[in-house]
Amino acid sequence: MRAFQWRAIAICVLLNVLDGFDVLVMAFTGRTVAQEWGLGGAELGLLLSAGLVGMAAGSLALAPVADRIGRRPVILIGLLVAGSGMLLSSLAPSAVALGALRVLTGFGVGGVLACSTTIATEYAARRWRPLAVGLVGIGYAGGATLGGLLAVTMIEAFGWRAVFLTGGLATLAAVPVVLLALPESLQFLLTRRPAGALDRVNRLLAGLRAPTLSELPPPVAGAAAAGGGFRALLAPGVRPTTLRLWALFFLIMAGFYVVTSWTPTLLVEAGLSESQGLTGGTLLNLGGIFGTLLLGLLAARWALRTVLTGYLLATGLLLAVFLPALGWLALAFSIGIVIGVVVNGCVGGMYALTATAYDDGIRATGVGAAIGIGRIGAVVAPTAAGALLDAGWTPNALYLGCAVLFALGAAVLLTFRPAVAPAPAAGLQ
Repeated sequence: MRAFQWRAIAICVLLNVLDGFDVLVMAFTGRTVAQEWGLGGAELGLLLSAGLVGMAAGSLALAPVADRIGRRPVILIGLLVAGSGMLLSSLAPSAVALGALRVLTGFGVGGVLACSTTIATEYAARRWRPLAVGLVGIGYAGGATLGGLLAVTMIEAFGWRAVFLTGGLATLAAVPVVLLALPESLQFLLTRRPAGALDRVNRLLAGLRAPTLSELPPPVAGAAAAGGGFRALLAPGVRPTTLRLWALFFLIMAGFYVVTSWTPTLLVEAGLSESQGLTGGTLLNLGGIFGTLLLGLLAARWALRTVLTGYLLATGLLLAVFLPALGWLALAFSIGIVIGVVVNGCVGGMYALTATAYDDGIRATGVGAAIGIGRIGAVVAPTAAGALLDAGWTPNALYLGCAVLFALGAAVLLTFRPAVAPAPAAGLQ
């Protein structure tokens, strides 16, 4: 791993810090927004979901474009869209306008997330790809944490609009950083061969301290399918991989968002005080910061599929014993921290698995489609959890239901095989 590669990954981490801030800012400003406009719970819920809806749409719409015109241009488009959405949100005159702008912001974030994950994967040496994706995941969690800290201080001093204004300015400030310092994917240049590809490839190879080329090598695997969009994902040789990845992303994202968004409320429903419920939720998120990092380190030694299967099974087991352990509060909170580690690691592992499952020509499309399907689960499952609670389900029954989702994910993963095993580009072994 050269400094050039680490720089590309570091910029991708920065981009995901901004993504985490932009997507989850509504969670920290929602209460103040609801008070200003007199919103009910259902209306606030729509605002909270709007960013995720836009994110799903952006991942599905922009990721295939990245396989045709490049990862870097789509990241720039996504940053401009997300930054504009955040700035305009700070001026929103009504809840309806804010909801529409949250969809717009999420649309841009979806494109950035899909492409930054792809670039981080493509610039990491094969052994360290899970770690690279894990670091990108930490950036997303870090941005969400930063959003919470800024919201606490800024809302009191300047109001909720200042939080959106800050996020918009920071997102747009990343545009020159990408223009000046983020390289285009080497695999994309070798696969799609745009104008001036040989000179661009040689500049990248110089940064990697690899031998330059006198001419482009024969087309790499996947060139014929490059830019084929979703049809390429459902081609006969690729379809089994794609459908399993979509099922995995839906199951894991559904379970993840129920656990992370409902835990404080469920702990109170189970008999804890409100402060204890918030403490439990905070500890779970704290553990999540280390989840993808640990998975990446483990996957550098053992096969990613093996490590991720272990994470999924551990998540299911820990969710099953979480609430029964509340009689020993210290033990329950310790379990909550470990749940945060493994449940976030499951998400990071899925990003890494998806980014390495497809060949160079359809990688961004594959990642974007999986993110989009996962976000559908992220929107549907928390809403279904609330309906089940209203229907009489106990908190423990909901956690057991989530445990089943992760166990099903492990079962699907055991049947998973990548669509291809592409050879790495020069300098990226």
